[in-house]
Amino acid sequence: MEETYNKGNNLPGKTSGLDWKKKTILLITASFIMGILGGFLGYSIANGNLRNPISGTPIGSKTYNVQEQSAVIDVVKKVSPSVVSITSEGSSQGLFGSILKTNSAGTGFIVDSDGLIVTNKHVVSDTNAKYTVFTSDGKKYSAEVKARDSLNDLAFVKINASNLPVAELGDSDKLEVGQTVVAIGNALGQYQNTVTTGVVSGIGRVITAGDQSGSSQESLDNVIQTDAAINPGNSGGPLLNIGGQVIGINTAMDQQGQSIGFAIPINMIKKQVSSVESSGKIVRPVLGVRYIPITKDLAASDNLKSDKGALVYGGDNPGVVPGSAADKAGIKEADIILKINNDSIDENNSITSILQKYSPGDKVTLTILRDGNQKTVVVTLGSSS
Repeated sequence: MEETYNKGNNLPGKTSGLDWKKKTILLITASFIMGILGGFLGYSIANGNLRNPISGTPIGSKTYNVQEQSAVIDVVKKVSPSVVSITSEGSSQGLFGSILKTNSAGTGFIVDSDGLIVTNKHVVSDTNAKYTVFTSDGKKYSAEVKARDSLNDLAFVKINASNLPVAELGDSDKLEVGQTVVAIGNALGQYQNTVTTGVVSGIGRVITAGDQSGSSQESLDNVIQTDAAINPGNSGGPLLNIGGQVIGINTAMDQQGQSIGFAIPINMIKKQVSSVESSGKIVRPVLGVRYIPITKDLAASDNLKSDKGALVYGGDNPGVVPGSAADKAGIKEADIILKINNDSIDENNSITSILQKYSPGDKVTLTILRDGNQKTVVVTLGSSS
């Protein structure tokens, strides 16, 4: 039996050309519309424009709690209450006999709750000036200079107060180059408790520091170099480690360089603090020699037998102070002091810094070089008072 098929009818399982084209167009159109909707939805989520109808928060957003690095902030909060501003009012004679009023400002920090303050000697160098201390809470006190250090740029000031916040003293012998430090001070004499940060740029530096007029100069050894900004007025303020401990006393800046400041290591004053508290004056061990630190260049130019140590030499003055501990022990001009006990004297360890470990009356053994021969001498240290 024959089956008859009409032309144009769909075969079983087949799709006509027209239906296939319609479906293709519909599929492309639907894809285009979904692409637009997807892009809009993604943009809305990314920009927080699409919100959850229940919580109201942007769909797809994340909440971040951004906290500032707090170490420096913690240091400032901890130490600022113990940092003070010190101002002076004095007078000087001008041209034609006129009297001119002089004013200056510096910084200090409290080391005893009953009002003992450490600062630089050059901040309170005028013995006829009137000094005033301003604490961080705005209180004003008349200040008395208790002691000025004859060897270092250090001084102690006393105010009549009690229960004051005290700065914690650290260990400057543990400092490392690259370590983060914070300086706080009365910048330019008008910006109280200004904070700057930086790193330890060098240790054991030897510098000649002077005031702005150039009329007073002082040689300081074993000082800390830092790139934390130390501006005029910061003198006497604390240089702090990241734990909020004082590791130095800001004292000078290199005016011919940028970000080169210097601080006296705090270990050089620890014994002086107790000395001033107990006796009202600075008492330190004294050897009684004038000397030149030996470098390789000096050893080569002067044909010395050692390229390190301290050459006893006074220039226009005697190298060995008459009646001093060194004199009594038989130290002579041109001796080279190599060691104090087991501490070698070199560019990182001066006689002054090594002696800070001892007290007047202590006996130390010096290793010296005399006429090319090495020998030891026992010295009983004298006192600066």
